[in-house]
Amino acid sequence: MTLPRSSGIVTAEWLCDHLGERGIIVLDATWAPKGTNPTADELYAAQHIPGARRFDIDHISDHASSLPHMLPTAEEFAAEAGLLGIGDDDLIVTYDAGGMASAAARVWWMFRVFGHDKVAVLDGGLPNWLANGRPMDRGAPSAPIPKSFLANFRPELVRDLEAVKSISENGGETLVDARAAGRFEGIAPEPWANGRGGHIPNSRSLPFTELVDPVTKTLLSVEQLRAKLTAAGAIDGPIVASCGSGVTACVIALALNHIGRPDIAVYDGSWAEWGLHTELPAATGPT
Repeated sequence: MTLPRSSGIVTAEWLCDHLGERGIIVLDATWAPKGTNPTADELYAAQHIPGARRFDIDHISDHASSLPHMLPTAEEFAAEAGLLGIGDDDLIVTYDAGGMASAAARVWWMFRVFGHDKVAVLDGGLPNWLANGRPMDRGAPSAPIPKSFLANFRPELVRDLEAVKSISENGGETLVDARAAGRFEGIAPEPWANGRGGHIPNSRSLPFTELVDPVTKTLLSVEQLRAKLTAAGAIDGPIVASCGSGVTACVIALALNHIGRPDIAVYDGSWAEWGLHTELPAATGPT
């Protein structure tokens, strides 16, 4: 089975036609902050796409880091993917309960970081799936039969703190922040970095919500995406996406991939890391 095209997304119609076919793995990547009710696992149990397996970005992460859901090692990722019954030849479709607002794009990016390109996001997520009465299931996930998964780390798709410091100070790549404008400007509450607000100096603001249709929860058309990305100055040259904790930044990477830019890097630590380093500057106000 191959993807209909290498845009990084599949439609609900396509998935419905191919659901249950051998070699297609559906992952429920719904994420919710700690203390949120219902939890992501409870949302999955309440309703999910039939056969979908749970992918928890907090569980499949670097547990040695104090930062939220940082990338694990390639060996750790390979082991966890194998336990989910994912093999090297499987085609993966990720989705979440919030449309494009949760972690489906993060999981898409994670698989690509570890060398697996047969992965796509369900456009519009669970809301779009349910909109036309498509089937759903309930209950806890069953344990799949483990497989062997080979992970090959692609460093070009990831930026760390030192790299982003250099970009902020010296340029060479465009930093694009996916958080809401108020958080970027430092005038709205910031849930990460102990509440420290603002943004990385010399970064641009492009709230990920501007790339998503507010009704259908799907990505905008290619033409609309180009217009939004061009207006934000985030379409040409090397681009690094960031956000609060490396989740919605992946929506920017997905949108750029959808228009033919598969080379977009993500700052894994994002503001949750930068903001904690009080010796580093925090800019405020608009771009």
